[in-house]
Amino acid sequence: MTFSIAARCPHSGMLGIAISSSSPAVAARCAHAKAGIGVVASQNVTDPALGQRGLALMERGLSARAALADLLSGYPTAEWRQLAIVDRHGKTAVFSGERTLGVHAAVEGDNAVAAGNLLASKLVPQRMLEALQASSGHLGDRLLAAMAAGLAAGGEAGPVHSAGLYLVQDVSWPVADLRVDWTDGCPIEELSALWGIYKPQIEDYVRRAIDPTAAPSYGVPGDE
Repeated sequence: MTFSIAARCPHSGMLGIAISSSSPAVAARCAHAKAGIGVVASQNVTDPALGQRGLALMERGLSARAALADLLSGYPTAEWRQLAIVDRHGKTAVFSGERTLGVHAAVEGDNAVAAGNLLASKLVPQRMLEALQASSGHLGDRLLAAMAAGLAAGGEAGPVHSAGLYLVQDVSWPVADLRVDWTDGCPIEELSALWGIYKPQIEDYVRRAIDPTAAPSYGVPGDE
């Protein structure tokens, strides 16, 4: 009931994840990332604590693969979970427990990992990874191109209703945390439209947080 792609941009160091599901508000539970540390997708029968713990382990210096091994060691309900991890160096790790729902698959590549469950086809993650690798430009654009490719390859076995894009770079907060928490339309298309509005303003919002005196005009009454 979920498919996602997590990646690191080798040029900027930006980390991010795009995700979609038939469940509401998927990104609120499944998407985890920290600037300079890594990305974790905790999906299927979701335990959000795995995402938080995975980031904490990588912050201590563990690689994606070592963090995954630590997460699963002694963890009693691993068979229900699906995890996909990218660390600060672009190394990846993935796990799908025995009780992962329906048709499921995961693929790893340089700086990226794609995974899904209850899929229309096992090819969905592969097509997502190929689309990411064939694209260029901003990581947000590339992640959304991968999501569109996953949808074109069949996506979930049923309709999806929520999607999210989460990007981190340099600062302690997400530079983009965009969500379509529920729609009867196509959440991936709606998320892409939202990204088109937000993308040109990313640097402005960061600048305003760090130094308001250097920020561009807000374009509102009273602004000088």
